[in-house]
Amino acid sequence: MRVDYSERRTKATALSTETALQKIKNWCAYQERSQQETRRKLFEYALPSPQIEQIIATLIEENFLNEERFAIMFASGKFRIKQWGRIKIRLELQKHRISEYCINKALKNIQQEDYEVVLQKVIDKKRSGIKGEDRKKKYHTVLNYALSRGFESDLIIEHLKETQI
Repeated sequence: MRVDYSERRTKATALSTETALQKIKNWCAYQERSQQETRRKLFEYALPSPQIEQIIATLIEENFLNEERFAIMFASGKFRIKQWGRIKIRLELQKHRISEYCINKALKNIQQEDYEVVLQKVIDKKRSGIKGEDRKKKYHTVLNYALSRGFESDLIIEHLKETQI
């Protein structure tokens, strides 16, 4: 599926292939990037599609772009910093058009013990912020919050039973 960026091209200034390649190398060296976001950035440089694909191939050959490395860094960062669950991380990686193999490899890097500790922190933080005594309302509020963070429902319910909400 091709994405049409034609309306963005009208606002962009055209760059030579060499200039675009150097700029995008610097951009990729700053932090891990997916092919999709790199392709989007190159479209902003008003380059034709064949040149964009050639630049992407060069970046892969020179190891500026690596989907597996991107997926692992993305998943670990979103888990550690934003405390996202595996479901939300998977969906976000799919938005970046990362292969299922790379997504699974990235999610396997999240240790189950660490995952459950973070889930418990998310539950405890939300529970402490809820006012009122209605246990059923508290339970559903915490459940919905943890679900929105991308954690699996069966794991959330198990943790909620342990904390006796």
